[in-house]
Amino acid sequence: MSNLNEKMAALGTQRSVIRELFEYGKMKAEEIGAENVFDFSIGNPSVPSPALVNETAQKILAEMDPVVLHGYTSAQGDADVRTMLSDSVNRRFHTDYTADNFYMTAGAAAALCCCLHGLCCSGDKVILFAPYFPEYAVFTEGAGAEPVIIPADTGAFQIDFAAFEQALTPSVKAVIVNSPNNPSGAVYNEDTVKKLAEILEAKSAEYHHPIYLIADEPYREIVFSGTRVPFLPDFYRNTLVCYSWSKSLSLPGQRMGYVLVPSAVQDFEQVYAAVAGAGRMLGYVNAPSLFQRVCAACADETSDISIYETNKNLLMNSLRDMGYHVVEPGGTFYMFPRSLEQDDVAFAERAKELNLLIVPGCGFGCPGHVRISYCVPTSRIEKSLPAFEKLAGMYR
Repeated sequence: MSNLNEKMAALGTQRSVIRELFEYGKMKAEEIGAENVFDFSIGNPSVPSPALVNETAQKILAEMDPVVLHGYTSAQGDADVRTMLSDSVNRRFHTDYTADNFYMTAGAAAALCCCLHGLCCSGDKVILFAPYFPEYAVFTEGAGAEPVIIPADTGAFQIDFAAFEQALTPSVKAVIVNSPNNPSGAVYNEDTVKKLAEILEAKSAEYHHPIYLIADEPYREIVFSGTRVPFLPDFYRNTLVCYSWSKSLSLPGQRMGYVLVPSAVQDFEQVYAAVAGAGRMLGYVNAPSLFQRVCAACADETSDISIYETNKNLLMNSLRDMGYHVVEPGGTFYMFPRSLEQDDVAFAERAKELNLLIVPGCGFGCPGHVRISYCVPTSRIEKSLPAFEKLAGMYR
């Protein structure tokens, strides 16, 4: 018998389906040339960061005492950084947060893990709405809780409330929502959010304990055609917000994010302490010092989001013309069309034969669909269209 944690070894040996496809794409590009591989596998922003990001980093490096800059910050993040963030959020959402509502993390993944480890006890359940980012299940199980999957509403990718209410048992500690959504691009509208909040309020009162809403929001700013993303703490008091600048500022490799714990959360001080304690237990120490300061200074900026909307319109309209069924994304840089056969894995494998790399929907808890990540140069979409047409032709 192995003396290792076999579950951890399995996670380390088997990449996610997204990462596997991404690595395959790199290998294939070396073999036949990158221009001949239509890789839509991973959500790696193709739009450069705003110029202010590099300018700010260079200014900080030139002007700040390097001993301070490269030293530890407070575990929860530099106090000035957290004040700058509270000012930014207060300006945009008309709130009254302070530095003490923010806990800085190494990206949204660390933010989610801090929330889940801080809130969950053994035997707790966490509800996920399909389609969902696959790592949610990994993070939930890592925190000792059990993920409960609500099947997708594939008509509009909102919430199947009948299934949700049925799953809301007393053992549910938290619900994770991701809007704008990876992989569907759907944005929960205000009616959906209000109904979600009403149900959570009622069930929390019935069970005599709060059911926490964990809002994963790395795509908050990436929305199209005037789509509005409701600010969830305005609708439900026991909301924790996980944020990252990976997508809005095109900084996925810098791993910078935060947890926002609003003061209105029941037992706020204990919940904030639990989030901070989880960060300590997980060994996070503090988020990267330089990019705490860079991101705080650029918190009101975004990359050029219009390029993603151009890509979305080109790809969606072209696919629809070819006969694909596509629910229009309200945001993100993902599209989630139906596969042209029931077996989405087989469909993605057939696409692979045409050097089209798309991710099967079963990995997101929603079989019969595929995810297309269109945060790529527009030219790649243009060059890929004959391959998508050829793929559709195989099913006519």
